[in-house]
Amino acid sequence: MIKQIELPFFAKIAFILITLLSLGFLFYIGKDVITPVLMAFLVAVLLLPIFTFLNVKFRFPRYLAAILSVLFFAACIIGIMVFISYQVSDIANDFSTIKKNANSFLVDIQKFIKDNFNLSLGEQNKYIDDVAKDSVKNGKATLGSALISVSDLLLDCTIIPIYTFLFLIYKDHFILFLAKLIKKENHNTLKDILCQIKVSVNNYIISLILEMIIVSILTALGLWIIGVKYFVLLGLITGILNMIPYIGIMLAGVITIFASLTGTPETSVIISILIVNVIVQLIDNNVLVPLIINSKVEINAMVSIIGIIIGGAASGISGMFLAIPLLAILKIIFDRIESLEPWGYFMGNHMPKKFTWRIRKIKIES
Repeated sequence: MIKQIELPFFAKIAFILITLLSLGFLFYIGKDVITPVLMAFLVAVLLLPIFTFLNVKFRFPRYLAAILSVLFFAACIIGIMVFISYQVSDIANDFSTIKKNANSFLVDIQKFIKDNFNLSLGEQNKYIDDVAKDSVKNGKATLGSALISVSDLLLDCTIIPIYTFLFLIYKDHFILFLAKLIKKENHNTLKDILCQIKVSVNNYIISLILEMIIVSILTALGLWIIGVKYFVLLGLITGILNMIPYIGIMLAGVITIFASLTGTPETSVIISILIVNVIVQLIDNNVLVPLIINSKVEINAMVSIIGIIIGGAASGISGMFLAIPLLAILKIIFDRIESLEPWGYFMGNHMPKKFTWRIRKIKIES
């Protein structure tokens, strides 16, 4: 019989922190391999009900059920991309109008800066020329980085469906592998962890898609009211980019303002676009996120923000997107392991009304 060793508190903390730091370092150095695998895992969890339905209800072979599930997901993505590319081609036809309106808008901005900040047009043009020269100097490096990013994106788009197919095929194989790693007396805990991970990740992704649809509808409706052309496309782009934490909505705002120049260069329209984005974000942050996202994930805001920042630093936009589901998986594991339960509570969003120290008073007999 193996005797368990009871470690002191500081040793437990040290081992936990070393393990988390090691996992983070491995993710950082292997992000090119690990990131598409994790993305495929999320897609596989999302497609698992479809795969199970085809495999169990219709008696499709596992390979055929997995192929059809992946093809269904790919068809949805391709359909959205085809719609966006079709609409973007219409915007490209208005490029001359955009250029003309952009020049008019820049003139208005320069006049505003001159009147309010006492900065002459010559000084402004000199600053713009300096920025342009710096951009030309760094253009080769920027172009090289852009080409690498595009090639990485194309590679991920090819390999993620393959990983997703393999996850669906070898689902039971991976579960049996985990069961062999864990003692039999802990199999119930393992089963509970895996079930909760499947439910939590599935609910999170579905909630994220629902949030995207609602944000798209609200944005498109607001842009339609103020008379912006291509409001359906811009609403859809805003909803998709809103899935990227923090920077997504800012990028969507820039695209919307640029596309609005197909109609008019008036500053009032651009201000109206900003107001629409602000209103939609207020609704999203104060209604949709607490009601749809936080109720499914149960991660507090501080841990979410720190996780997103770390994910972005480690793996860019993909890391920011993966941060929340990975934190949710960690919380599920922590909650079901007795020694790690306090860490799970720390990550959660439970807010006690108040906390009172309970200290026993020991009577000293004289």
